[in-house]
Amino acid sequence: MKLCDLHTHSIYSDGTSTPDELIRLAGEVGLCAIALTDHNTVSGIPHFLRAAEGSEVLAVPGIEVSSDYLGNELHIVGLFRTHDHLDEVEDYVRAYLVRKEQSNVDLCNNLCAAGYEISYEKVKAATPDGVVNRALIAAELLRCGYVESIKAAFATLLSKKGGYYHEPQKPDALEVIGKLREFGAIPILAHPFLSLDEAQLRTFLPLAKDAGLVGMETDYSTFDEATTALAHALADEYGLTPSGGSDYHGTNKPDIKVGVGKGTLAVPFAYYENLIK
Repeated sequence: MKLCDLHTHSIYSDGTSTPDELIRLAGEVGLCAIALTDHNTVSGIPHFLRAAEGSEVLAVPGIEVSSDYLGNELHIVGLFRTHDHLDEVEDYVRAYLVRKEQSNVDLCNNLCAAGYEISYEKVKAATPDGVVNRALIAAELLRCGYVESIKAAFATLLSKKGGYYHEPQKPDALEVIGKLREFGAIPILAHPFLSLDEAQLRTFLPLAKDAGLVGMETDYSTFDEATTALAHALADEYGLTPSGGSDYHGTNKPDIKVGVGKGTLAVPFAYYENLIK
């Protein structure tokens, strides 16, 4: 069966692999296609497309946009059929990125004031071409020995309840879906159960479908068999096309590998073909 991975990250956001490495890794595990969906930026797409030239792996340009739905953070993946609107996309997310950067600076300053010797400048230097987010701050806390894992950092120091992090205002999820359609992208709800439970999804999905949502990730690295089955059932019920991906971040999520996630992920290439249709 032909396979693909429609959700990965590079050094242009909070991943640790270059676009060239993503293409190489995709080829090594026999993928037919891989999408680069960096957080809130398409700045790595030209590099990604160049890296795939001459390769048998299809490079799918994309983005993962952070959004808000009734106080819940939802991530909307957009897969681009062409790359004609990348400048417009980057302009659209820039206002949020300005707010996000200030939030990151404040977070690092708050941590430093509390005795955690971490600076935004040092975090930023680790990803000179990328967009800083809390995952990179978590990686720095781990490197400094303040936490035992990135997951632990998010559960404690980087949690909204911890008092150090103040969340920046995000664009509305339904607005993001509509904008992605305007830019010629295919909007897909990423990892649906990470922010909403089944009852909340049943309220959100009809609204999202009306706004232009095309697909939903049904196959994801951390989904067990029951969760995958429920995701497929909901996608079928609301007329959404299945999608899937590893959410690969390189060493920032060391247990997640390109194409195979935690070892059992297998996203059919037919998912991509159906989304394009």
